[in-house]
Amino acid sequence: MNWVKSIIVGIVFIAVFYVMNAAMSSTGFFGIGIDDYQARLLVFIAISVILATSLNLINGFTGQFSIGHAGFMAVGAYSSAFFTVNYGKAIEASVGFLGETLASSVVLIIAIIVGAIVAGIAGLIVGIPSLRLKGDYLAIVTLGFAEIIRIVIQNIDAVGGATGYPVPGYANFLWIGVFTVVTVVVIHNIIKSDTGRALISIREDELAAEAMGVNVTRYKVTSFVIGSAFAGTAGVLFAHYNKFLHPNDFQFIKSFEIIIMIVIGGMGSMTGAILGAIIVTLLPELLRNLPPIQVGDSTFQFADLRLVIFALILILTMILRPQGILGTNEFGLSWLRRTRTAPEGTEATGGTEGVPISNDHAAKKMKDGEEG
Repeated sequence: MNWVKSIIVGIVFIAVFYVMNAAMSSTGFFGIGIDDYQARLLVFIAISVILATSLNLINGFTGQFSIGHAGFMAVGAYSSAFFTVNYGKAIEASVGFLGETLASSVVLIIAIIVGAIVAGIAGLIVGIPSLRLKGDYLAIVTLGFAEIIRIVIQNIDAVGGATGYPVPGYANFLWIGVFTVVTVVVIHNIIKSDTGRALISIREDELAAEAMGVNVTRYKVTSFVIGSAFAGTAGVLFAHYNKFLHPNDFQFIKSFEIIIMIVIGGMGSMTGAILGAIIVTLLPELLRNLPPIQVGDSTFQFADLRLVIFALILILTMILRPQGILGTNEFGLSWLRRTRTAPEGTEATGGTEGVPISNDHAAKKMKDGEEG
């Protein structure tokens, strides 16, 4: 039933994204003044949602501590970019009978599959040796992996090296929105499945989970591979929307930025990760537009301190709400439902009239016993 509900919600979102993408232009969006900059910001929020929810599967639900997500994103981005640059036009020409739009869509879907598979393999390579590591030690290994990947890419001339790599622009708002919904739906249903319960049991108490028959090794690796594959998907979408890749796009600060998203929103909360992705992506841009302040004869550009203000907001959030904004809770419409209460019976206490309906049969037996 959860799958059916998720698919219906996903179809609704995809339809909305289709309409939004059709209405986007360089002059505005639905005629209400959303320009290219704001549309681009929406795209980066969607990519951040994919990154945050995929990392939340590893850190928030499995209890691992990975801070190398930017490395998996880079693997997906560069592998798919290499594929489309070298083989994209040939594939597009071979399926040209489908029309230009469908042909480019086919190339993008293949590129996403390539990027997700390569990133998933990278997650497997990192995950298996790291099974004996926990906490800070695992964090150091994943961070080191991300930096190794970045340095290796920087020295490979076939993908542009340190000068950058131009990429065909196959992705648009529609495709990014679709795969954002797909990511959220898939990870949500994993969490609600038996696999998700096994992952949560590992997070709560690994020894107890293993004692109860949970294959800790298999589930840890599964979590790493799935999270890495979706990070690679985010990298593919970023590459084919941004149309240019540079190793500096995947520095360690990017990994920390994704960590901040799930910590601010709430580790172990799907909606918390989404909220954190929106806040961390949107807030610096909002602070950039702070108005100047007149101090005597001089004008103080308050926006120049946007990064300081952003850091202070994060620090205050961690002090006042260390578990994150939502903690492990989920935001939804369930609070609108009417609470079900047990039947209260009547005010009379004699016989069966004052007994709740659920206990009526037992009350009759008691009465028969007293009369006998």
